[in-house]
Amino acid sequence: MISKVFPGHNFYNAVRYVCRQEIKPEILATEGVRAHDWRLMAQDFINQHELRPSKKQACFHSILSFHPSEKPDNGTLVDLAKKYLQGIGITNTQYVIVKHSEKAHMHLHIIANMVNNDGNSIRDNWIALKGKKVAQKLTDEFKLVPAIRKDLSLTNVEALSESGGYRYKIYVAISENLPLSRTMEELENRLQKLGIEMQYKYKGQTTEKQGVSFKIGNYCFKGSKIDRQFSLGNLQKSVGLKQQQSVQIQHRAKELTESQDKNIGQKFIRAVHAMRQQTTGTTPMPDGKEQSKEIAKELGRLFEKLLTAEQPHEEDANVFLIEQRQYRKKHKHKIRR
Repeated sequence: MISKVFPGHNFYNAVRYVCRQEIKPEILATEGVRAHDWRLMAQDFINQHELRPSKKQACFHSILSFHPSEKPDNGTLVDLAKKYLQGIGITNTQYVIVKHSEKAHMHLHIIANMVNNDGNSIRDNWIALKGKKVAQKLTDEFKLVPAIRKDLSLTNVEALSESGGYRYKIYVAISENLPLSRTMEELENRLQKLGIEMQYKYKGQTTEKQGVSFKIGNYCFKGSKIDRQFSLGNLQKSVGLKQQQSVQIQHRAKELTESQDKNIGQKFIRAVHAMRQQTTGTTPMPDGKEQSKEIAKELGRLFEKLLTAEQPHEEDANVFLIEQRQYRKKHKHKIRR
């Protein structure tokens, strides 16, 4: 289950949207408002808001979305929605719970008044974050499918607005190119080839980066609005982790190469000393720091032996030729021309 809070809505537009008849809404529960007419319902919310007109954002509007495979009954949905409101601190106030089933995934719209029945203001600090945490707890409590990550296969691309379509395109582009990028510059170059421009927000007049946005066409979205994992901090962490893994792989490969070279050197020294023991009866090879010196010395001795190996002397060659001539003269009558 996913929780999403919409800030800045007013009661009239929010109630009209969730109760529009073309999508066949189901009003599951209400508290303190009339349900048979959306205009009267909106007016009931507005009347209570007037108890504290200084409260500018009095309209709370949230959506609870479920996995397409989940179809909880209405009683379960009402119980879940009430616990959701209680968990984020919205109590003793007006609310309406509306069920929408026009999409592949069923979802609830919850509208509540942030001015309670006593005319006091309900605190809304970090309410969107509170909603996500409460939704996670209720997901476990009601044994629902957890929203671990986005599943692009469930996205109805044709139903997206123009803005939503561009946002979806950016999400797909980052998801595919981030695993292939080792630096932010490399990611920026890859996205630029796809027509997506990365724009950074800097701290004051300094060069310190505070945020990142992605622009495509006439639309520009903050990284965190595309997805929380695409904020500047999370992107830098992802890229930094890849750099660290790359360094570790290179270091490990270097260690393996050095280890293999060392083993080859040790085997060579053992073989050379074994040959020396067989021919000269010398003592076994030394270990430790003297190995490199021993390799150089033994190679030098081997090359010296190869270069100074006994060759046939010219004198011996002449004797051989003389003997051949004498043999030919002696057996000349036997040799066929």
